[in-house]
Amino acid sequence: MTGRVTSVLESLTGTVDRARGDLVAVSHAVHARPELAFEEHHASALVADALAGHGFAVEKGIAELETAFVARSGSGPLRVAVFAEYDALPGIGHACGHNIIAAAAVGAGLALASVADELGITVEVYGTPAEESGGGKVLMLQRGAFDGVACAGMVHPAPFDVVRTRTLALADLAIRFTGREAHASAAPWAGRNAGDAATVAQVALGLLRQHLEPGQQLHGIVSEGGSAPNVVPAAAELLYYLRADDAESLARLVARADDCFAAGALAAGCTHEVAEVSPAYTELRSDDGLAAAYRSAAVAIGRSPVAPEYERLVPLGSTDMGNVSHAVPSIHPLIGLETGGAVTHQPEFTAAAASESADRAVCDGALALAAAFAAVAEDEDERARLLTAAARRGSDGGGR
Repeated sequence: MTGRVTSVLESLTGTVDRARGDLVAVSHAVHARPELAFEEHHASALVADALAGHGFAVEKGIAELETAFVARSGSGPLRVAVFAEYDALPGIGHACGHNIIAAAAVGAGLALASVADELGITVEVYGTPAEESGGGKVLMLQRGAFDGVACAGMVHPAPFDVVRTRTLALADLAIRFTGREAHASAAPWAGRNAGDAATVAQVALGLLRQHLEPGQQLHGIVSEGGSAPNVVPAAAELLYYLRADDAESLARLVARADDCFAAGALAAGCTHEVAEVSPAYTELRSDDGLAAAYRSAAVAIGRSPVAPEYERLVPLGSTDMGNVSHAVPSIHPLIGLETGGAVTHQPEFTAAAASESADRAVCDGALALAAAFAAVAEDEDERARLLTAAARRGSDGGGR
């Protein structure tokens, strides 16, 4: 590591160290008051105000989303975007640790702002709602919120550190079956059972599993199945996630699943409709230069990321950051914390997300992310590559 890079890292470290109390407070405050997709009014305001209190210029309600914002500092030509997520899960709160993501984004933003003039960058921290369901980043991308951004990144908590996170493309679907009510004993022949349609569809999906392509997944729940045992249900609903290694494989899976939904409706004499709950998520593409810079920074501060050859073996989910990564050079590393064996989306992970280990992850994630962006900003070749790509996207109409 050169003396120049070491000096910048020391400066970033000092900023994060001084802000540690504020960052932990943000993390714990978001954790203590979980809010669902597009309802993150407390968390969004808290994160935005924390940045405003350190001199960032904040614009709230961007991209026609009440709980989205952008906070800016610096005026350099290289626009660096750090993403804060803060939505929670129904019933189990911050079992994905988005409170850690939000606080680490604040920390990375403050660290980069302290050297923005020196690095020739503009730091932009984006509050991005509804990652768990709703696709906030997809909507923001489609509405031009990230136009002109040269590179983007965030850190996500996990039981281990991973630099080049692999995620799956995702279709988030609601399937509604409509039949006709009747007395389930006195005149069942007069009814058309929407619950049966849902059951047949799920059996068909279960049989389809044998024939799924490698990397394809499907899982779902019955969100509505009837109101009383003696009434033939006229309405039923399934909520399903379909996942695949990439968007092309996902499209093939959706076509097969659509046939299963239609089969259920046909068998039960019902009609059905399939609707997107969220915009489709694409698979994540980690930028090579940013990933290399993040790995170096993480190791330098004492983290131990999974070796590159094992990254593809790490269990994975899906994220709307994937859509951003297809438009803007991006990274989405995992920052490890002690979970006692728990994994994301378990109540035990919710508890771990406000632990001392989680607090360390907030500060380490902020520092590693800031150091990675600083490294590419200082590297003449990387800087030129990112600026050229951003200019090219601008001439093509941005990321919309």
